[in-house]
Amino acid sequence: MANLVETLTDATKSIGVGAAYGAPVTLDGATIVPVALVWSGFGGGNGTASSPGASQQKIGAGDAGGEGFGGGGVAIPIGAYVTTDGKAQFEPNLIALLAVSIPVIVTTGWALSKFVRALKK
Repeated sequence: MANLVETLTDATKSIGVGAAYGAPVTLDGATIVPVALVWSGFGGGNGTASSPGASQQKIGAGDAGGEGFGGGGVAIPIGAYVTTDGKAQFEPNLIALLAVSIPVIVTTGWALSKFVRALKK
């Protein structure tokens, strides 16, 4: 197999801005560009058990000498840029906005309760 790092790099070139912004769609005279938070992670390996400093014993049931790959990702739609009459405006996804707001609201409530208790003393 070719160098694993080069193979992973070629396979993941489309991740980034191209994944965060969708293709523009025209609907009823308005141009809509979907926007998402994109996260991805990849791991890999390429080596042998006979590399310097490595043990010559096999690990587990598999061959300790060879390659590997793992990967995954997430895309959370956060809204869209809507262009109408030459004016672009961001319109957030209500569900994503609520999901992000929950930790902020909980933390604010906790801090406010601590603040009120401190004032009572």
